Amino acid sequence: MSTTLQSWIAGRWIGKEAAAPLHSALNNALIYYTHAEAIDFDEALSYARKTGVPALMRLTFQQRAARLKALAQYLMGRKEELYAISHQTGATRADSWIDIEGGAGTLFAYASMGSRELPSSNVLHEGPAMALGKNGGFAGTHILVPRGGVAVHINAFNFPIWGLLEKFAPCFLAAMPCIGKPATATSYLTEALVRIINESGLLPEGALQLVIGSTGDLLDRLGGHDAVTFTGSADTAAKLRANRHLIANSVPFTSEADSLNCAILAPDVTPDDAEFDLFVKEVAREMTAKAGQKCTAIRRIIVPENMVDAVGTRLRERLAKVSVGDPSVEGVRMGALASRDQQRDVAERVEQLARGNEVLYSARDGFQPVGEGVSEGAFFAPTLLLCRDGMRNDAVHDIEAFGPVSTMISYNGIDEALALAARGKGSLVSTLVTREPAIAAYAVPVAAASHGRVLVLDKEASVDSTGHGSPLPQLKHGGPGRAGGGEELGGIRAVRHFLQRAAVQGSPTMLAAVTGEYVRGAAVQEGDVHPFRKYFEDLKIGDSLLTHRRTVSEADIVNFGGVSGDYFYMHFDEVAARDTQFGQRIAHGYFVLSAAAGLFVSPAPGPVLANYGLDNLRFITPVAIGDTIRARLTCKRKVDRNRTDDKGVGQGVVAWDVQITNQRDELVASYDILTLVMKRT
Repeated sequence: MSTTLQSWIAGRWIGKEAAAPLHSALNNALIYYTHAEAIDFDEALSYARKTGVPALMRLTFQQRAARLKALAQYLMGRKEELYAISHQTGATRADSWIDIEGGAGTLFAYASMGSRELPSSNVLHEGPAMALGKNGGFAGTHILVPRGGVAVHINAFNFPIWGLLEKFAPCFLAAMPCIGKPATATSYLTEALVRIINESGLLPEGALQLVIGSTGDLLDRLGGHDAVTFTGSADTAAKLRANRHLIANSVPFTSEADSLNCAILAPDVTPDDAEFDLFVKEVAREMTAKAGQKCTAIRRIIVPENMVDAVGTRLRERLAKVSVGDPSVEGVRMGALASRDQQRDVAERVEQLARGNEVLYSARDGFQPVGEGVSEGAFFAPTLLLCRDGMRNDAVHDIEAFGPVSTMISYNGIDEALALAARGKGSLVSTLVTREPAIAAYAVPVAAASHGRVLVLDKEASVDSTGHGSPLPQLKHGGPGRAGGGEELGGIRAVRHFLQRAAVQGSPTMLAAVTGEYVRGAAVQEGDVHPFRKYFEDLKIGDSLLTHRRTVSEADIVNFGGVSGDYFYMHFDEVAARDTQFGQRIAHGYFVLSAAAGLFVSPAPGPVLANYGLDNLRFITPVAIGDTIRARLTCKRKVDRNRTDDKGVGQGVVAWDVQITNQRDELVASYDILTLVMKRT
């Protein structure tokens, strides 16, 4: 029985009248319809701006990160509902795992990165501040703030869940409402996801809307505070990028397009090496995972001319073992393409690629999908072609069959291999399999110019490698040229993409107020209570302590050398030290840090629970025997992580600015010390 899908617009589900039919990839059975009702995109945008933006802004970066984590947990609790629906897309359990649990994992990753790297506010300081005048009264810095606009995410059919969530996560952290538009063919799975998200009650009103079907005039209604991201074909990306309204209003447009990614087998690898097997396994996996429907799939297999037969034989053996059919049948390792339309498109492109090339493995090698009704499904045989002259054959570098299809291309010498890789005109990812670090050092900088990501795979990396086709939330996903020229993922970099950067100038005191961080030179507050005696809630940015003084003696240096085992000549050899730029013996840098800690630490039990690191440490002026030092400790930054320890005690993170000076008021050393501080509640 078929169901009419609905769009989630302005806080309500829209759609009752059936429109375009959607079919199961497994047997072509009618399973859903898109809806015929037109969407009022002016209403959708107004709702996002007037309801979504204020609702998101009532939360801080940290609070939004906590919501992402809770949402990821909620989705994991209901993942089996999504697996059941994903089956209709032709995906195996392993394929769906990438989409469903990979999507939830991306939320977890951004939640974690947000809790570690973002402040308890809606202003992200992109410092450090810099002096703009001689007298210290005028400074400048950069801040990142929410744009106040709407992000439109247009996604491809191959990852209907991950595709939405990997864009939504950084947008949500950036307080930018999203309107998601999945590809129609598999939009039923995205609709199921959004229904579950709504049922969680975790998102602020207006944070996420869903469009089933056409985007109509949506892009023509966007402004300079909005943003568009696209994942799909390079041709469609080019058409959207050329939208006159987007150009006229300078609307940021980010594209992640399908590309002719490659894997290079370096000339040092032989069939007897473990790396040879790794290469073959990686290629075969990328050909068959998601039935080859991955924007990162290996389309070009670049191998030394003398290895063509060996690689071809091993690949044919692996592909012959891949059982294709309904993923519910035990033993099936590759499912169907997303639709019959996709099946026809791949067949046409394979026919084009086969002209002038050899077909090494295809449907003629005993292709027989298993399962009930599969004869009507969108199945396609793993297909391996061979091009013996890749420098003259343009088709292998221009035509992409978006399915389980790859072409092996022979080369002579690593320079020719790299030239062949670059013929793809820009790709998302390339893999280099080699045993020699010198080859990697030579090849990677060249490959990086035309690829968004480069995987160097050897036996050592294989124990943990996530593989050629696995974009990770922590790293950039995107590529130059044909691949779209955009960037997605990349950790907090992706969040910054949806924020507005502005330069701010003023006095250090004003900059501290704006950024929510202490800026050196700003006014400080000194009081009778030691800053380390204050609970997290009681601490204010700028709370400061100027310590008493300590004169460094020769005994200090000797004792520290004995404790640490550091007998470096600059600390102990008077004659050798006299010939250096310092002209005398100097104290250990780490002794200076230790002495400073002794000056500012409050030793009795209190709210400060632990010191877990130093950032931005610089030794600036040497400390000689007889110099007198003191320290200024100032509360620089507070981050409320909105969580408690195993005893239910709340904690926050406090970064302290430490400046150590000598008797001439010269800066000796500076750094940030990070501490966990207890809350009152």
